[in-house]
Amino acid sequence: MKTVKEICVKLENKPGELSRISELLGAGGINILALTARTEAATGTMSFVATDPSRALNILQSSGYSPTVQEIIAAETPSHPGGLNAVLKPLKLAGVNVEYLYSCIGSAGCSDRTILLLGVDNLSAAFEALSKEWIKLYGEELYNY
Repeated sequence: MKTVKEICVKLENKPGELSRISELLGAGGINILALTARTEAATGTMSFVATDPSRALNILQSSGYSPTVQEIIAAETPSHPGGLNAVLKPLKLAGVNVEYLYSCIGSAGCSDRTILLLGVDNLSAAFEALSKEWIKLYGEELYNY
């Protein structure tokens, strides 16, 4: 089953925290491929997919953070009206709940497609449902984009 590693890190909700993470990872040669950040009161969470998840974890841990890792789905969806539903409808029909989604920041040569990162309640059912519909799924090859 193809999945990618998503790293989540808790941050203080104050100016410069996202920049600090970006600076740490950039200095370590890590590229952030996709990210989402959200706040709730005094804290925030940054979730992202990076080119080298193991190294990113080491950098964050050695800098005093306590990141977590989880497997998520990376699915290609066409860029046209209704293209998003090519991914969402098979999941709906399979009874898979999409807990969140976000897209890659940019990928070379991806002008006609979007790669979505999906947190779902059942990885294996999501993988099976999307594979049956010939949705292109990414694993570790995504880290090389």
